Amino acid sequence: MFLQRTIRKKVTVDGIGLHTGAPASISFRPAPPNAGIHVVRTDLPGSPSVAVQAQHVQATQMATTLGGAAFSVSTVEHCFSSLAAFRIDNLIIELTGPEIPIGDGSAKVFMDALMAAGFVDQDEPRKYAYITQPIFYGDGEKHAYVVPYNGLRVTCTIDFAHPSIGRQSYDLDINETSFARELSSARTFGFFKDVEAMRARGLARGGSLQNAIVLDDSGIMNPEGLRFTSETANEFVRHKMLDALGDLVTLGMPLMGHVVLYKAGHDVMNKLVKKIIESPDSYRRLELGTEMPTTVPQAFEISAQTNPLAALWVRN
Repeated sequence: MFLQRTIRKKVTVDGIGLHTGAPASISFRPAPPNAGIHVVRTDLPGSPSVAVQAQHVQATQMATTLGGAAFSVSTVEHCFSSLAAFRIDNLIIELTGPEIPIGDGSAKVFMDALMAAGFVDQDEPRKYAYITQPIFYGDGEKHAYVVPYNGLRVTCTIDFAHPSIGRQSYDLDINETSFARELSSARTFGFFKDVEAMRARGLARGGSLQNAIVLDDSGIMNPEGLRFTSETANEFVRHKMLDALGDLVTLGMPLMGHVVLYKAGHDVMNKLVKKIIESPDSYRRLELGTEMPTTVPQAFEISAQTNPLAALWVRN
């Protein structure tokens, strides 16, 4: 927990891209301390690379796209969510093609690969972004904010006008165990009525009932149904939390705080991450073990006027 982490050996995941439908392969390789996380396109001349940082996010429509001058790579969020949950600081991600494999539409294939590779603690302390004051970003009724918390916690609310989804909320302290049990296998979802239009725009060409939850006007088309079958059938909100964790990796350092999301997609998450970076007075870089906080910031309130979650109090 106190030291930076990478993986023990190379591991590869093969598949297809959700939007391109083309074959895709990704390999994770160990990286030295303080290297950070980098994506390398090994199929392009010179093997260009880009650091996983918020300023390199090029697009947020339907998925998060990361890139530089030489290339871009889309649908990074499912893969990155496992990096956030397992606190991987230094990693080389080698990719062939413009999109990360979709797997089964969740993060499980990436989590399983990383666990098979094994983890190595490195001889450098990990620095966290430790939130000390609330940081808020809003876009109409969609919003996201982060408040002080000794750990990483996510509270997410979604609201879709569909009988199988509706309004769902979920709250979870994020660690390796909770991610593996509660989030990693939650699949992406979409609506059958949108498929034709998406494919006309070059999207969802690799989508199927094997790698997404698909909904028609009345219900879920997947014959096996949902993977999380509680009273709320909340695989949908769990997947949105998974997406948010992936987008948090672009902060460039692990977060210590409570992230609260309301109808927040990739664009809002990207704006929140950039707002954190632009708010140096609201967080500090913290080395656990040597600088562990002994007090917790005072409780506070986000008013009902700015928060449809109804005046949530956060007490840590």
